[in-house]
Amino acid sequence: MKKTLLIFTMIVFGSVANAQGNSSVAVANPNVEGLYATPSICAKIIRLELSKLNKYSVYDAFDMEEVYAQDSTYRNNCLSKSCLVEFGKKLETDYMITGSYDLLANKIVITLKMIDVKNNRIHKSGLREFTNQEKELQRMTEVVLKEMLGIPPNKELVDRLKFDNDIITKSTVGKVSNSGPRVGVGFMTGSFYEFANRPKDQGGLDIIPAVSMIGYQLEAQYVGTDNFSALAEFILNVNGLEQGKFIPTLSILNGFRFGDAGWEFAFGPGFTLTRTSNGFFDTEGHYGNAGHYYSVGSWNSDFSDYVYAHNNDPNNTVMLSDNDYSEKGYNAEETLDERASVKGAFMFVMAFGRTFRAGALNIPVNIFYSSRGAGGIAGVNVGFNVTKSKSTIGSGL
Repeated sequence: MKKTLLIFTMIVFGSVANAQGNSSVAVANPNVEGLYATPSICAKIIRLELSKLNKYSVYDAFDMEEVYAQDSTYRNNCLSKSCLVEFGKKLETDYMITGSYDLLANKIVITLKMIDVKNNRIHKSGLREFTNQEKELQRMTEVVLKEMLGIPPNKELVDRLKFDNDIITKSTVGKVSNSGPRVGVGFMTGSFYEFANRPKDQGGLDIIPAVSMIGYQLEAQYVGTDNFSALAEFILNVNGLEQGKFIPTLSILNGFRFGDAGWEFAFGPGFTLTRTSNGFFDTEGHYGNAGHYYSVGSWNSDFSDYVYAHNNDPNNTVMLSDNDYSEKGYNAEETLDERASVKGAFMFVMAFGRTFRAGALNIPVNIFYSSRGAGGIAGVNVGFNVTKSKSTIGSGL
């Protein structure tokens, strides 16, 4: 029992002695350029991360106030080695740490240096470039401190934060992926507008010529620089569900995204399923109500035995021929017709828009126009996604 108590006492006192033997370190306010964080905030972050390492006895801000009160120069302008040595002597600390936090273009550069006060020299230093994620300053500081002190940082954390310094174009530079869900509304124009309004018994949809659009966009960047991206975009939509219609579309676009503002332009082919027939519109009302649509098949079926009074003379009747509509100046043309068989169709799609950002959340907003023949759909869609390469990293790392 006595032996156990002795061992326990030795461990406790040994731990205390070891803690008391830790070198002391104070943090002077670093220089900060281009960031919202202030020098005092950055200094607090350095102190916090130093304390987590449990390698040094870290002075807090209150320990330093007495010196600040004597000479305010030490508060914001003490960045040189000579000044840090003097500051450290006044604080009676072993080491001083300061550095700089700089926003340069689209990267944050953190430089730290550790001054040996007694020997008047730079003891250690560290520098690293990160992507512009100011909300991650604390984790960036953690990485630089650990590397400076010879402690391996979390590799996944480093990979997620580091800045890719390649200047050649490649798929990982300047990348902001907008893959994600899309919702929008499209307004039918031209022949599509007529098709939407046409009664069902004439092959029309008989719906409001504005349809909802629900889908998903996948995109792959094949060229990228700091201020430009070239993209391949694949957009699958289902339209008209709110009106009981299922109208699928697939668009394959070549897109270009510019600058930090996120402006973009895209164009390319689209594919959809459609139904068409050859027919004509009886604009003059020769065979019934003016504007009625007749497919050639339905016209031949309805009027093959039709006899009408020529020149309104009941005694001078004429039987219609199979192409009598052409004699009236009508030409059978391919027209949208819901009664016909399903087939594939191509269209041309253009889109212009901008990606708005709220932290790691991207909100792409696009105006588009899809055209085919004499008709088309104009509208707007909105999406959302999280930029994984520039997202706030989970606390579990």
